[in-house]
Formats: sequence, structure tokens, C-alpha cells
Amino acid sequence: TVKAGQPLYRIDQKPYLQQVASAKAAVARARAGVASSAALQRRYSELVKINAISKQDYENAITTAQQVQADVAAQQALLRSAEIDLERTTVKAPISGRIGRSLVTTGALATAGQVEPLATIQRIEPMYVDVPQSSADLLKLRQQLLAGSLAKGGDSARVRLRLEDGSVYPQEGRLQFADVTIDAATGSQTIRAVFPNPRSLLLPGMYVRAELVEGVQGNALLIPQRSVSRNQRGEPVTLVV
Repeated sequence: TVKAGQPLYRIDQKPYLQQVASAKAAVARARAGVASSAALQRRYSELVKINAISKQDYENAITTAQQVQADVAAQQALLRSAEIDLERTTVKAPISGRIGRSLVTTGALATAGQVEPLATIQRIEPMYVDVPQSSADLLKLRQQLLAGSLAKGGDSARVRLRLEDGSVYPQEGRLQFADVTIDAATGSQTIRAVFPNPRSLLLPGMYVRAELVEGVQGNALLIPQRSVSRNQRGEPVTLVV
């Protein structure tokens, strides 16, 4: 478990320290020119009043002083950029969560904007569960709701999970949203639910079965699932004695 801001890796700082030192020297050099140009502008402001110098020389002194000030601002920006690069030599956790195995070892080459991550941090509290629902089932459900053969579920916001071993997840989840787009490749709609995960039973990539109430049929007979079989066309069949 890592916390946001926790140092994870350190990149060789030597070239970045050199860049910061060079930027600081450039700022100091630019600031040194500020005093000289400001003093020249003050002297010329007095001399131009008695016509000891031309107005063009005075305007040139003002322009020079402004350029020196702009140069100081530019060098300060470069210094800040160099300091940011130096800060980034310490790679910190951007979020709090559980970190996986390190994908690099000491001495590995790290480049700016590289595709391969150094490690992956995942926040598993709370946990998002994406459930695909067939667009055909969704259409059938809506038609039944419109026809009145089904009543809308009264507690459709709650979702239960059944884990891979068949056990029921002890925490109930909340339905967050249902995607309005049907995946053309799978013909399904994605429904997302949010579950608390205090004991870290749910892990990224795990397969689970979700149960949520989308409609209620009041005059139906509920039977055990194991008593239902399928014929050759895939239709559900049960025997009644």
C-alpha cells in the first residue's frame, strides 16, 4: 500500500542539477543588468529635461530597461522549468492505492513520455464493477415494461455480487450508471456499479456475476435454476409433475 506523494523511484539528478545551476546564473546575470539599465534611465530622464541628450537616446534607454526586465522574467521561467525537471527526478505516487510489481530495476533507462510504466498503482477502495448486458435482453425488458407485463424494480439501485467460488459478496453495491451506447462488436450495454472493498476481496480483472433488479413480474413462479435445462435451440425447458 502506497500513499499519494510517496517517493517510489529516483532518477539520476546530476544533469538536472547542472541545468538548475546554469539557470540560476542566467537569472543573476539578467538581474545585474537591471540595476545598470535603471540607473541609465534615471540619468537620461534628468538630462533630457535640459536638452543635454536627444529624446531618441532617452527612449532607447527606456526600451533597454524594459528589455532587461523582460529578460529577467524569461530567465526566471527557465529556472522554474529546470527546477520542475529536478523535482521530477523523484518519481512519487500520484494516487493512494496498491502498487504492483516494479517493471524496472536499478540502472534501467527512463525517458520522458515513455509508454512503459515503472509500476502500476490501483485504487481498489471503492471498486468499480462493469457488467455487460445484452442489447437484445435490454430491448425485451423495455418492451415488457412498456406493455405492463413487468413492473419497474423498486430497488434497482442496489447490486449484489456472486464471486467466482459461488459465494455472495457481503457488501451491497450501488448502480452508478448505464452506458447509452451499445458496443457494436459484442452487442452489449455496459452497466457500472460501485462496491465498497474494505477487505480487498475484489481485485482488478476478477470475474464476478452481478445481480440487480431491473423489473419485477408479480404473477411468476420462481423455481430453482438447476431444474431448468436447455433444448437444442437454447430455449429454457423444465418438466412439471
